[in-house]
Amino acid sequence: MFALFQLNFHNQYFAAFGNSAALEARAKRLWKEALAPFSDEQILRAARRVVEECEYLPTLHRMIRACEEALVCQGLPELRAAYLEAATKPSPKNAQPWSHPLVYHAGRATGWELLREAPEAVSFPAFARAWRELVRRHLAGEVFTVDRPALPERPAAPPLDPRRAAAALADLKRLVAEE
Repeated sequence: MFALFQLNFHNQYFAAFGNSAALEARAKRLWKEALAPFSDEQILRAARRVVEECEYLPTLHRMIRACEEALVCQGLPELRAAYLEAATKPSPKNAQPWSHPLVYHAGRATGWELLREAPEAVSFPAFARAWRELVRRHLAGEVFTVDRPALPERPAAPPLDPRRAAAALADLKRLVAEE
């Protein structure tokens, strides 16, 4: 990724890092930690897209966003869409249809009450932290499902006595004929 940036943003790259191997090593360590939830393939794909779309050397924040946007190809909603979905679903939450199970789990980890009652300036960052952690676990192979509530068992209705059923049917026919 850094070689790709060095080739495509040559002057900006050297203006940012100079010839300091120590500074470049610290930057690489920081980026490696921040991009750890994503696979090497996702990071490289995002880096190529950033090179194609951006005129300037990307920030770490821009790279994280590019990696998150690449997750949409895997069926995950974008962070903002996931937040809005989790914040607006009615209760019971586990009975609702979800675009992806991670949305439900991120909402549950954030706290349904926080999502419902706190201002977005508070609830969105909390949701984003939970979302990123769950995405990291998902990318590591953990499988998430939504445990649906058990349907209440209906007791079987006792069979009607044939005479009573015939009498009830006759009453219904009489009512319909009178109208």
